[in-house]
Amino acid sequence: MKHLALSLGLVAYAISAPPALAQSTFDRIKVDAGEDLFFSECRRCHAPDATDPSYGPQLDGIVGRKAGTVDGYDYSDALAGSGIVWTPPALRAWMEDNDGFMPGTKMRHVGIGDRTIQDFILAYLSSLSAQ
Repeated sequence: MKHLALSLGLVAYAISAPPALAQSTFDRIKVDAGEDLFFSECRRCHAPDATDPSYGPQLDGIVGRKAGTVDGYDYSDALAGSGIVWTPPALRAWMEDNDGFMPGTKMRHVGIGDRTIQDFILAYLSSLSAQ
């Protein structure tokens, strides 16, 4: 986890820095830690963008996107017909218990219940723009 150790060390700096700098530094730390956590928790099935093929749909631009709409991916009927939009609360619910949130999808249950880890992954996913 290349960024996590550095990220933890920078938290003390971010807290003591001027408010604007502290917030931007903390935001960068969250995105970097989220990237590491994404690659350890999600990358085995999802890529951050279409340049790196994966089993599941790529996740660039996922925040604000309607579920089941990545071209070329064969979604389950449950997800394709859900009508939901991937907002941070919806993504958090999906990460925590995708089977409970939306039964009948193809994704096996992973279950990331730690809200801090969810926060970091959400920060990373929010940083990915659509390709």
